[in-house]
Amino acid sequence: MLLEKKIGELEQKIDHADKLATNISEKAVAWHIDHSLKVIIAVVNALQNSDPANYKWKFNLIRSYIFTVGSIPRGKGKAPKSVLPADHIIKENLLLQLKEAKDQINTIENLPSNSNFKHPYFGILNVIMTTKFLEIHTGHHLKIINDIIAE
Repeated sequence: MLLEKKIGELEQKIDHADKLATNISEKAVAWHIDHSLKVIIAVVNALQNSDPANYKWKFNLIRSYIFTVGSIPRGKGKAPKSVLPADHIIKENLLLQLKEAKDQINTIENLPSNSNFKHPYFGILNVIMTTKFLEIHTGHHLKIINDIIAE
């Protein structure tokens, strides 16, 4: 699974957690790792707790564009407060979240296909679309992380 690979890439970046390059992002590598993991955990929880009967496909232009292009433009989205990292990020907490994220994504394949998650910009996503969103979102933050590290 591509998402599993991307979580592994996040894990490899923890040694660079304190690196900051304000010309690329106002946030350090740790923030991007923490945020990505929080999103994965929260979104999979939403899938697990959803009612598959509530899913109905609806066209969404923004979703169609982002999913086709496969990337999110930088600086265009605003994360909900529930997935914003704390001011001070502790490495041990990142490791705990990594384990939880890995455990969570292993549950996705056992969920009903119409388990769903309501995204603030993309609308209601089923399991396949949610997995694609998580791959794109995590990849977005990995690109930022890689640019910070390369700086």
